[in-house]
Amino acid sequence: MKNILVTGGAGFIGSNFVHYMLAKYPEYTIIAFDKLTYAGNLNNLLDAHDNPRYKLLRGDIADRAAVERALKSNKIDTIVNFAAESHVDRSILTPDAFVHTDVVGTYILLDVARQQDVERFHQVSTDEVYGSIPQGFFKEGDLLEPNSPYAASKAGGEMMVRAYHETYGLNIVVTRGSNTFGPYQYPEKVAPLFITNAIDDQPLPLYGDGRQVRDWLYVEDHCAGIDLVLHTGPPGEIYNLGGGNERQNIEVTKLILELLGKPDELIQPVTDRPGHDRRYALDCEKLHALGWVLQHDFESALAKTVEWYQANAWWWRPIKDGDFKEYYAQQYSERLASA
Repeated sequence: MKNILVTGGAGFIGSNFVHYMLAKYPEYTIIAFDKLTYAGNLNNLLDAHDNPRYKLLRGDIADRAAVERALKSNKIDTIVNFAAESHVDRSILTPDAFVHTDVVGTYILLDVARQQDVERFHQVSTDEVYGSIPQGFFKEGDLLEPNSPYAASKAGGEMMVRAYHETYGLNIVVTRGSNTFGPYQYPEKVAPLFITNAIDDQPLPLYGDGRQVRDWLYVEDHCAGIDLVLHTGPPGEIYNLGGGNERQNIEVTKLILELLGKPDELIQPVTDRPGHDRRYALDCEKLHALGWVLQHDFESALAKTVEWYQANAWWWRPIKDGDFKEYYAQQYSERLASA
């Protein structure tokens, strides 16, 4: 393992992974490959700009010619695929974009990887492929029952990954990560949206009764888990990657307000979204058997995240004042009115 292509490398988890790998492995060259859509942000990678072991390529994983050039010209031996359309609300509005990137794009990436003899392919997936679980914990062999177009597209991508391992012998591993938060997360996701809204004393649009349960995972722990599976997971294996921090959305919302010294009155209930999963929970025993040890507890990691957004308004304010502003208004105006 020497030259690693990180697709979606300018996105939230992808950019954090680029920084993580550059810091941990001085012998590796990291090439970030990103379409640079609304959620791909060059500012996420500013700190890596002058590193001679880092390169950024603009490209779409669904563009076969671009993928072929990237792999061949950089002698790529390893791919970590973060590239995805990933916001559930957007998938409800425009599911075709999710199928194009998350299924077709993953297929093209796999096919080029096979043709160019890539040594290792790591697919970054999500706990949402399982659907909702009222009690207990999902294990890696459980049935996939995705309930949103986003989750279905990620499950479809996973099926292509499995097929390329079973049919062609491609050396693959998969991680299914839980609800991740931390620096550089695009502010359509609940943690950065609520943090930045609260900073500006704006309403926090909480879906339904706010009792949906998510397993929260700090982004540095997510990166460390991917790193462990990438280097030590046997070919063809799938690993749940969760934080073991189940929290109701209302609980997280109130904790954010408490950390910022803001009143609970900023919470604004909105009409729940269609097909909203009630609870996600992962059994991560298989990952623990590899040596996985969580490094951050939820409360301190959330406080650290809040501090980052407080200190880095230069990063998020242009996003919220730009194209996101129109999308946000469209997304929540009707729900606010009908709640």
